Order: sequence, then structure tokens, then C-alpha cells
Amino acid sequence: MENQIESTANNQLIALVTGANQGVGNEIAKALAANGYIVYVGSRKLENGEKAAAEIGENARAIQLDVTQQQSITAAAERITNEYGRLDLLVNNAGISHGGTSPKSPEELMSTGRAVNVSLDEVRTVWETNVFGVIAVTQAMLPLLRKSTAARIVNVSSGLGSLTWISDPECWAREHFGIVYAASKTALNAVTVAFALELEKENIKVNATSPGYTATALNNFQGTDSLEVGSREPVRVALDTDGPTGGFTGPEGPLPW
Repeated sequence: MENQIESTANNQLIALVTGANQGVGNEIAKALAANGYIVYVGSRKLENGEKAAAEIGENARAIQLDVTQQQSITAAAERITNEYGRLDLLVNNAGISHGGTSPKSPEELMSTGRAVNVSLDEVRTVWETNVFGVIAVTQAMLPLLRKSTAARIVNVSSGLGSLTWISDPECWAREHFGIVYAASKTALNAVTVAFALELEKENIKVNATSPGYTATALNNFQGTDSLEVGSREPVRVALDTDGPTGGFTGPEGPLPW
């Protein structure tokens, strides 16, 4: 088995997608596997990841990964190290829109996410996944990414995180900006730029991308775009080994920070 893995590792690119058991992350994992990648399907619950990986096919590997738990992150990095010894692509996709367990509509999210009434516990819960989890996973996977000849990191963000948009009185996004989810994506954009600046000297590319308003569990499936449409831009950025670094794009092209 070890010889088989070693042989495979020499010929195929290796990717890790967090939160890949459903939604946009699952679509990204499918596309990467279809393009010949060995894809680690990150999932908080291993059984959900195993089901998703089985549906994707032989190039998929389920891996237990809770981005809010350092022990889980460390174990995932150790497993990839032992099995392939490197990582060519990290897609930080795992994200949540609120701190509860029941689905919430976009209207409900906004009513509880405004600066004047937001719960700090809610902010901390969402930012643990959407911001701190990205930092933790990226740091843990850097030794593996450094072993690649064309390493990339793709952070799945949102147009709602654009301060340029929010600052424009005429922009639709202004009314949907809140401290819980939207501001977490603003912070994620800043994290993306920070890593891009640091890693450019090592030729590791770091970009943020928005799927657009996609129907997922994040918005109680009220988004207007299908998963297939929403995953197109993240997949394009993920597969682009010769692209730029430090960019922020969406389905219709570059987005303002």
C-alpha cells in the first residue's frame, strides 16, 4: 500500500478541501477529482465525509477535520504527511453563517447580526470557523504546501465582505452587512492578503474567491445560483496553477476589497 501511495503521489496532484461533504466545497472536491487530483474531503463528521468521498469516486479520501479544533487539524496534517508527503492545493471552504444548529433565512441572519444588537458569543462562534479556522489550517498545512512545486491556497469568501461595496450607498450589499457573517468574510479577505504577501516570496499563491449568491445551507438554500454555477469560480481559481496571487474574484470577474 505504501509503495502504491508513493507511486500515486509522484504522478498526481494532492488537494485538501475543508467543509467538502456538502455544498460548494463538495462541488469543488468533485471537480478537482475529475481533473485528476487526489482530493481529501474534509468533514467535521467523518461519516459524512466518507459518504461524500464514496460518491465522488476513487480519487477522493475522507478526512476528519474540524477547523475549530487544533487537535483535529494537526491529525489531518499528519495523515497527509504520512500518506503523500506534500499538498499542492488547499481550499479553505468550511464556513458557517450563524452559531445555531437550525437553518436561518437571510432575513433572520440580518436581524440578529447588526452591530447594535449582535451577540458576542455568536460573533466568536462564526469567526472561529470563518477566520481563525482558516489561519489555523493554513499554518498547519504550510509545511506540506512548501513541498509542492506549484502550491496554491484558495479561500472561499463572499462579496458581502467587500468594504468597497459596503461603502457605496448605491450598492445592494450595504443593507446586508452585519458583524457576524459578512464582517467575518471581510476579516478573511484581510487574512488572505496577509498570507499572500508573506508567501509570495516562496511562490505560494493565495487568493480569495466568492461563489456568488449560491443556494446552500449558509442561507437556508435561498440563494439564487445553483451549486454548479456557484462552484465555477472557486474551481477555476483552484485549478489555475499559473494565475496571479493576492486576488479577490467572483463569478463575474475581479471584486474590490
